[in-house]
Amino acid sequence: MHPVAEAIAAAAPAIAMVAVFMLFAGGVVLIRRGRGTRNKGLLMIVCAAVLLGNVLIWTL
Repeated sequence: MHPVAEAIAAAAPAIAMVAVFMLFAGGVVLIRRGRGTRNKGLLMIVCAAVLLGNVLIWTL
């Protein structure tokens, strides 16, 4: 495998975990804000859960 591809493959789970935390936090903020953004907040939390599942699969 090419060294650049190996570096990207090694960094992908870390980047995905940062995205999980950001999605979860953003989802909580949208749920608390209300005013029609509750569904978007729930979808962001579901997306974070799916991405977390993907990271768990990648690391196995």
